[in-house]
Amino acid sequence: MKSTSSRRKKTTALVVIGLLMLLFYSKNITERQAFKEISGTFAEVYNDRLVVEGYIFRISENLFKIQKLVDHCNINYDYSRVIDEIAEHERNISTIVNDFEKTNLTNQEAVFLTDFKSIIENDLQIKNYSLLYSDSSGVNSDQVMLYDQKISKAQQDLDNLSKIQMEEGEKLINKANIIINRSQIWSQFEVALLIILALALYFILFRDKKSKSNL
Repeated sequence: MKSTSSRRKKTTALVVIGLLMLLFYSKNITERQAFKEISGTFAEVYNDRLVVEGYIFRISENLFKIQKLVDHCNINYDYSRVIDEIAEHERNISTIVNDFEKTNLTNQEAVFLTDFKSIIENDLQIKNYSLLYSDSSGVNSDQVMLYDQKISKAQQDLDNLSKIQMEEGEKLINKANIIINRSQIWSQFEVALLIILALALYFILFRDKKSKSNL
């Protein structure tokens, strides 16, 4: 009877150990998946948020230069090349926007970026400098004001895009924190499993020997 009871205890302990080992294996798979998710999250923060914020800054810089050329049209300056300079800044913006469009855009980003692109391509194309200034009539204030309004609208789109980068970046960081916290919980669970495993091994190896010694 004692031998049968001992075998049952050993069998039970071995089953417990087998289950624990299976849980360890599952935990290992979960950990590897968590690390992949964290790595992907930080890659997304860099590629789709930090890099994009750099795009927005460079676009704003070119847009400011366009506005400066438009607003200072009455200053003594060689404006024979001004149309070409404005066009060059617009080409720079278009190139950056094309790179922007290749990133992982949210629905809101797509809307603001499309509106911004439309303003650059359709509303800020200055074909003739005389639309802004002429020696006979001076500055065309109405036309300059119209361009300023379009530039302000484009800048508002950029501000909204920059705000989205902050919001989406915060979401990604929160996602990473959730994964890290979940990993920490699993680590604590692993410690508990190790304790149970140690008790099971003690039960098999030492309690049984102790019982035989007493007999």
